[in-house]
Amino acid sequence: MLRNLLLVGIGGAVGSMARYFISRVISTRYVLSFPLATFFINIVGCFLIGLLFGYVQKNNSQQSDLWLILATGFCGGFTTFSAFALENVTLLKGQLSVTALLYIAASVIVGILLCRLGISLTS
Repeated sequence: MLRNLLLVGIGGAVGSMARYFISRVISTRYVLSFPLATFFINIVGCFLIGLLFGYVQKNNSQQSDLWLILATGFCGGFTTFSAFALENVTLLKGQLSVTALLYIAASVIVGILLCRLGISLTS
């Protein structure tokens, strides 16, 4: 268990540093009202976790060190949006379309509302 936590922690630290670095580079080069850096990081994270999931599923090794350090750790530190996307793909593959749509809508709407509430409580 401790070994797994360390693998996830190392991957998460690297993912968080990568997110910060990429965000700074994009934000200094492109000044837009659209949050390009976050969007870019989210879509790259979705692509990476999709690649990793496909590889792990093909090789039947979901609890491997590779999954822990790269998917759970790196992608989790890089963006949690990638995990959100993967969960929805899994729900859709399992023919749980209504559940997926409810999860998407609830996550986005409740997430935005709670973010606004948090801002309001601290303003």
